[in-house]
Amino acid sequence: MTRLPPFRAFALALVASCAATACSDQPAGKTEVTDLDKATTASEREAASEALQAADFADLQLGPKIVGPAGPQVEAKLSNEVGNFADMRSYVACPAGMQACDPKTAPAGTVYTYVYVVYPGEDNNASVGSGKGNDASDVERATMFRMTRPANGFTGTAGYSKGEAMAAVGQKVDVVMSCVDGALAWTISAGDGGDQWEQAEPITFWWQSTLPPAGPTDAFEIAVDGTTAHGLGPWPAAAKDAGDACLPDPAKAG
Repeated sequence: MTRLPPFRAFALALVASCAATACSDQPAGKTEVTDLDKATTASEREAASEALQAADFADLQLGPKIVGPAGPQVEAKLSNEVGNFADMRSYVACPAGMQACDPKTAPAGTVYTYVYVVYPGEDNNASVGSGKGNDASDVERATMFRMTRPANGFTGTAGYSKGEAMAAVGQKVDVVMSCVDGALAWTISAGDGGDQWEQAEPITFWWQSTLPPAGPTDAFEIAVDGTTAHGLGPWPAAAKDAGDACLPDPAKAG
């Protein structure tokens, strides 16, 4: 496993490094992967963040998806005042074995998996996602996908698709998953290779929460070609005592 030093990203990032070929050491079904929820100071959070592991999306066994007003998935663009810089398809799934994924009838303790498939530029396919041929195209380099709000109910289990990351960037890809002010960020590095995460190359990012989605929320951002763009995706509302594994537990402070 390759360790990278902590660095600042979008204001304040405490980073954990994990080479793409070694990030699946943590079983996907485990709900506590770090000591981040036990940390009570900035130095403890930094130390704990170095242990943060990313599980492989390919190892997940997901059940049915929540069907909202927009259907089983949300299609969105990540944009800024200049234009559109990415397409994103998102959904929330219940555990395998459930017949339907309805938060109103789901049993207590249900863990929801939030999934975001991000295409820099556009997905180049008008039949899926939000690719309509009018996005900012010819993206040369995307370097980070992140949440811009605290990860309400975060269990500590999260990751990305290692296969997609290697297909997009190559065998030397490094995907660093870190906690940023209570949220998650994934930084994509091409290492010494010349290839980058670029136009129409999907990478799937995911995390698990004890809370169901409250609706599409502007809570996501991509760093691409020297700018940042943001957009909507499924997001859980804050709930008392739900916790966030990226933040210290106030009950344990003191």
